[in-house]
Amino acid sequence: MIVLSEDSQRTSGKDAQSMNITAGKAVAESVRTTLGPKGMDKMLVDSGGSVVVTNDGVTILKEMDIDHPAANMIVEVSETQENEVGDGTTSAVVVAGELLDQAEELIDSEIHATTIAQGYREAAEKAKDILESEAIEVSADDRDTLVEIATTAMTGKGAEGAKDHLAELVVDAVLAVEDDEGIDLDNVDVETVVGGSIDESELVEGVIVDKERVDENMPYFAEDASIALFDGAFEVKETEIDAEVNVTDPSQLQEFLDQEEEQLKEMVDQLADAGVDVVFVGDGIDDMAQHYLAQEGIIAARRAKDSDLKALARATGGRVVSNLDDLTEDDLGVAGSVAQKDIGGDERLFVEDVEDAKSVTLVVRGSTDHVVDEVERAIEDSLGVVRATLEDGKVLPGGGAPETELALQLRDFADSVGGREQLAVEAFADALEVIPRTLAENAGLDSIDSLVSLRSQHDGGDFTAGLDAYSGNVIDMENEGVVEPLRVKTQAIESATEAAVMILRIDDVIAAGDLAGGQVGDDDDDGGPPAGGPGGMGGGMGGMGGMGGMGGAM
Repeated sequence: MIVLSEDSQRTSGKDAQSMNITAGKAVAESVRTTLGPKGMDKMLVDSGGSVVVTNDGVTILKEMDIDHPAANMIVEVSETQENEVGDGTTSAVVVAGELLDQAEELIDSEIHATTIAQGYREAAEKAKDILESEAIEVSADDRDTLVEIATTAMTGKGAEGAKDHLAELVVDAVLAVEDDEGIDLDNVDVETVVGGSIDESELVEGVIVDKERVDENMPYFAEDASIALFDGAFEVKETEIDAEVNVTDPSQLQEFLDQEEEQLKEMVDQLADAGVDVVFVGDGIDDMAQHYLAQEGIIAARRAKDSDLKALARATGGRVVSNLDDLTEDDLGVAGSVAQKDIGGDERLFVEDVEDAKSVTLVVRGSTDHVVDEVERAIEDSLGVVRATLEDGKVLPGGGAPETELALQLRDFADSVGGREQLAVEAFADALEVIPRTLAENAGLDSIDSLVSLRSQHDGGDFTAGLDAYSGNVIDMENEGVVEPLRVKTQAIESATEAAVMILRIDDVIAAGDLAGGQVGDDDDDGGPPAGGPGGMGGGMGGMGGMGGMGGAM
């Protein structure tokens, strides 16, 4: 009996598993060479000729043209890692790919996929327990460790040349925006400027608003400024209903015009009486109002974004008002200086020297667009790991030390696991060693020698022993200052395990019609074929053909 339509395709059993595993491994392999301080960069070129040069795992995978649904599951691992922690995206994907590789060998040995999945889950839980117990406690006052964590996250990226300077800026920024509710990185605005060197990047304790003064006669600079934030329109009030007025005499028209001017003058006087030096308006400012504001020596900017008004309120301690009649001195924010400055050829308003600023701006400089973009990505990773460290208070050594220790302890744990799951736990331990092995390979070292040296040190109880990619020696990573948050490792193991298990449990791939539920890799509803459908699968049903443009990116 024919159940599926003639156009449908179906792959089942070991063929389906093999196809999905191959796709997942291909994604992991594409980013593997970017791992570590000596990782290489990828150049991604789209059909329009736009170029992205990066070694940031999640950026590479987002930009790659991947069609295969199983491959997209691995891409989701990197996106989850980025959202949760901000760093460790490449590690998470590489571990997921290696878990699939180890599972393939077990499947060839006639071990059922669900048995492997169960073993992987048990190993992942045990791995997280081991990391929790071995983690090093860090206090929020330990600035040196926080700087080391920020530096580690930038190592191997385009920002490496100025990582010490940038790490200090990142730590200052995160500590500045920390409050009783936690750390919201939306309060750290990263502004990129093409021109100058990376070393010239700076932290502005306040807000940079991408606006200019509305009138050339307004002052360029205001010291110890009182700032008003108004999210309405600085214009003549209009009636809420349509009204028609018949004028019989020119003097009556003049009276109307005079009345409008008087209204605007009163609005400006309200600001002046309240002691306002600077006003940011969410909507437009009438030309006549601009003239009166300039006369009063008030700096004004119009059409400020809601996000800018919120940032200004948080930084200066002011309050956004919707009606100028309600404005009081208590609503005004305060800043040491407000000035219009040229930055990268654009005029912007700098609101800085704010006492206890809870909203700050990182100005990132670089010689070209590509350099600036890569530095921005490195800084965003660093912001994420510093926040994770402050929230969790625990760190781990880098250089492949945690993975080597986990592999060692998981092999011991496997002996206590009954049944065939024991083999899956051992496979999980072997898979984790892909991290130190890859670090060695990318550094041009002998991976076997490096791994043997690491195992030997950890066997002797040295948990912090990791691989120095520069010298090739096994050293104490904690003393060297190569540390990363506990959450980077636990999240990577969790995400990689879940993705690998999900792929392993698939034994039937059917090119379905329009699926009712959401599916991997089909974020938009454009009426085209779904990711699992005939169009989305491409040639993937027969193997790797469905990877689309991935071959070019790899």
